[in-house]
Amino acid sequence: MTQPLLEVKGLTKHFTSKQGLFRKEKVVRAVDGVDLVIYPGETVSIVGESGCGKSTTGRCILRLIEPTDGQVLFEGKDIRRLSGEELRKARRDMQLVFQDPFASLNPRKSVGQILEDPLIVHGIGTPAERRNKVEEMIEIVGLSKQQLDRFPHEFSGGQRQRIGIARALILRPKLIVADEPVSALDVSIQAQILNLMQDLQKEFSLTYLFISHDLSVVRHISDRVAVMYLGKVVEVADKKKLYEQPTHPYTQALLSAVPVPDPHHTAQRIILEGDMPSPANPPSGCTFHPRCRHCMDICKTTAPAWKERADGHLVSCHLE
Repeated sequence: MTQPLLEVKGLTKHFTSKQGLFRKEKVVRAVDGVDLVIYPGETVSIVGESGCGKSTTGRCILRLIEPTDGQVLFEGKDIRRLSGEELRKARRDMQLVFQDPFASLNPRKSVGQILEDPLIVHGIGTPAERRNKVEEMIEIVGLSKQQLDRFPHEFSGGQRQRIGIARALILRPKLIVADEPVSALDVSIQAQILNLMQDLQKEFSLTYLFISHDLSVVRHISDRVAVMYLGKVVEVADKKKLYEQPTHPYTQALLSAVPVPDPHHTAQRIILEGDMPSPANPPSGCTFHPRCRHCMDICKTTAPAWKERADGHLVSCHLE
């Protein structure tokens, strides 16, 4: 059996904030016990509303934010136990593509310098060898080496995201965490970037953790999907099973909101009542129960356990 490339166990990230006249300290449960397994070569997507903890989960996995608790096993090694040189070496294999391609690129450096920086940090090659790698990579993502002396503000949004992808790929990583990589782009450009990412995945044997709120995009690129709500994963399934047979009421509501390009399609929209509760004061029991149309008494007091609905289709709900 294939060993997981990445295994996340009980990942937790709590922030503290001080509120009120007496500056009383409150705990914000941004990520609250996430379990996730990703195998080599697949694309696993995390979806959910804004504020559900998707991006924080991705950053905790890479240790850009230090987790409060839990394990992050990359090729069997716990990333949380690494430090110094060991952590720096591990990060060669784990890279991030940011949501905002402009904010993530240094405006004072040319594209050539931006792409060369990771090679310098990790002590890879001579200046001439690094330049060759940079020229090769910029052409792989669909730009030309004549553009390497330009600065980020001279490119369009789609071109800047290609540069961001090139920077992530320059070290030949095994895992890429893509944090809403197309949400800031026009729809036509989104398709180009998604197709590019799929081509690169085949060419370089990449594994993706794809973070998005756009279920149409997720359906296009994913192998498996994990649905998050208020810091917790509530359903995990193969893409086809999730879209055709969603089980958790929250997943059903999300999928009912996806536009269908068919004027004769009359599926009923499931409207969620109220806003997502604050992670500083999550509801007892099942955190989704205040907005759930199927809420039962047990939902208000007892957190649901994971149940396997079918092969690999896991759901955390009392209905199942």
